[in-house]
Amino acid sequence: MPGTSAIEWTESTWNPVTGCSKVSPGCAHCYAETFAERWRGIPGHPYEQGFDLRLWPARVEQPLRWRRPRMIFVNSMSDLFHEEIPFDFLCDIFDVMVAAEQHTFQILTKRHERLRELAPLLPWPPNVWMGVTIENRRFVRRADALRSVDCAVRFISAEPLLGPLEGLDLSGIDWVIAGGESGSGFRRVKPEWLRDLRDRCQVEGVAYFFKQWGGIRPKTGGRTLDGRTWDEMPTAAAAVPA
Repeated sequence: MPGTSAIEWTESTWNPVTGCSKVSPGCAHCYAETFAERWRGIPGHPYEQGFDLRLWPARVEQPLRWRRPRMIFVNSMSDLFHEEIPFDFLCDIFDVMVAAEQHTFQILTKRHERLRELAPLLPWPPNVWMGVTIENRRFVRRADALRSVDCAVRFISAEPLLGPLEGLDLSGIDWVIAGGESGSGFRRVKPEWLRDLRDRCQVEGVAYFFKQWGGIRPKTGGRTLDGRTWDEMPTAAAAVPA
């Protein structure tokens, strides 16, 4: 069975790879690392190795066995473009996404350099969406790498949003997800950062999804911004079978 997800912008998760390493400030309080490290050293547990990177070949073909069409977040517990994932293994994952055309796959990376390098060598069917995380203005260049990918939907996750995204070019972007950080030691998001993104998305015709204010727990601060929720999805989502 697919992993049912509590993440508001997807339905299920698929983790043919688990574990990762930090590359930028948004990784500092990684929820996936916190979860995985709880189980380090417990014999037989899937996270016996904690958050060390691990390939799971037996999981690669899982989506082919899931009949009901769904949105699937790929590698919620890793980064599909991590430098230690062999290219051949990455190709196997993409081959499954091509074959499992009933599903929509959502990929998110902070490793924009490897994405730019490998994207021309990979298939990009219409059911594969590609995104990058941009947590502050130092990393708005990740959007430039994303624009080079010939995919049906390009999206940005501004979560955790750690500062204003001045200089972010939204051309060629279909969807922006924004939200505050959650967990112990969370860094508080400012309303003006979220509003600025929302307003720019509205002007430029980009779907805007406000995921959460953040806090000790993900639901602590709620999801309303200026009196309402913002659950916009990219136009391509309308073509996804129910």
